[in-house]
Amino acid sequence: MAGVNPNGALKGKTALVTGASRGIGEAIAVRLAMEGAKVVVSARTAEEGESKLPGTLHGTVNRIRAAGGEATAVKADLSVEADRVRLVDEAVAAYGPVDILVNDAAVTFFIPVETFPKKRFDLMFEVQVWAPLHLSQLVLPSMRERRQGWITNISSGAAIHPQQPYNRRGGGTIYGMCKAALERFSTGLASEVYDDNIAVNVISPGLVDTPGVAVHGLITEATRSRVTPIEYIAEAVYQLSKGDPKTMTGRIDHAAPMLQELGIKPAELV
Repeated sequence: MAGVNPNGALKGKTALVTGASRGIGEAIAVRLAMEGAKVVVSARTAEEGESKLPGTLHGTVNRIRAAGGEATAVKADLSVEADRVRLVDEAVAAYGPVDILVNDAAVTFFIPVETFPKKRFDLMFEVQVWAPLHLSQLVLPSMRERRQGWITNISSGAAIHPQQPYNRRGGGTIYGMCKAALERFSTGLASEVYDDNIAVNVISPGLVDTPGVAVHGLITEATRSRVTPIEYIAEAVYQLSKGDPKTMTGRIDHAAPMLQELGIKPAELV
């Protein structure tokens, strides 16, 4: 039976997970806490009623604490620079310097290029590209000083170039641009901080049954067979968060094949 191991592989580590009020971010936060990490979870939705989607930061924290783990919530809007700075400051104040950063937060609009508004373009790039870069800038000095750190960015198959025959249903191009930029940023940063013993990796979840995916209607009878259980993504991020930064960095992985490569089955989440 799954549970929290306070003496797990992440004992003594501070983890910061964005987009953690529901879905993939919540699952990752839970998995890291199960291995002894002290987890700071962040999102815009702290309380019930603040979002049309189910799930809140306090719900994630309560889930972790009920299982015996340590977690605290910091509400933040990652499109706002001051909120990003405050988020890292409060994480450090709560548990100490950040060892593990997981950038999962996203805001997405599925609109064809022809009519895509610049305001929404700017917001998507701010949250999905600049925010992960800025949060990395904020945690890197302490990681460099301590010569340890793990950064994982959550991408998507949308980053892969479309192949013919093309699907005329448009709307995902800007989302794909954001994720492609995030992947290139990740491998570039991995090369820059390699000598500092800091790992930077990407997990591309594939199609996962989350509230966000449901609201966009992405799971249909045609796509249901491609759905990846959320435990796989959480497990893959955990494995990257304890991996040797000299041998497990600069990776862009889909969760299931990566776990198969490592010979690991995902743990049941508490």
